[in-house]
Amino acid sequence: MPDSPLDQIKAHADPDRAAQMAAYHKVDRPYLGVPNPVLNDLTKSWRQQMDVDARVALADQLWQTNIHEARLAAAKLLTQARIRPDQAVWDLLQSWLSDFDAWAVADHASMAMQKRLWADPSRLDQVEGWTTSDHMWTRRAALVATLPWTKQNHPKPEDLQRRDRILGWAAKYVPDRDWFIQKAVAWWLRDLSKHDPDRVRAFLAAHGDAMKPFARKEAGKYLKDQLE
Repeated sequence: MPDSPLDQIKAHADPDRAAQMAAYHKVDRPYLGVPNPVLNDLTKSWRQQMDVDARVALADQLWQTNIHEARLAAAKLLTQARIRPDQAVWDLLQSWLSDFDAWAVADHASMAMQKRLWADPSRLDQVEGWTTSDHMWTRRAALVATLPWTKQNHPKPEDLQRRDRILGWAAKYVPDRDWFIQKAVAWWLRDLSKHDPDRVRAFLAAHGDAMKPFARKEAGKYLKDQLE
């Protein structure tokens, strides 16, 4: 019988690397020490072999193990621009929000969310609900999952409206002193500044003084010459 997907991940385990990862991520869960490129190769192979329903089922199983690399693989398995139908994928990704407790796992899942939001921007109505969650990682995901709207050089009018909507969420986050929230605001603004510097300048003029200094500096990283 072929090895299960989890067994395929475990075949690349490195105990020394696992110990280093556990110390680095500082979250109490099993670590195997498997590098990202290995997980990329495995999940690419699985995606090619499975239909959407099978991928959703496997991603759910891997996530439920609580193993660091298995959760990363679960997210990678669902990170793809074209998935049809994709409602089951979106529903599963949303179900993981309450489990977010570390940046690496949260960011991998949020990258999968980015693809589903770009495929169906009406889902931003659901994401807006995340912004008022009591769970910091859910609030943070609202910005990380919407990063595609920072990247267009020539956005359509409806995408400019979405960009402004998300900037409104970021503005409401400014009083939040949590480092990860401030970092997420800065990340969104920094990426946006490469394509829409005027909106970032306007945001910083209105809210920059209330941001933590490190976040304000990060947000304006690519505006340095213009700001000085």
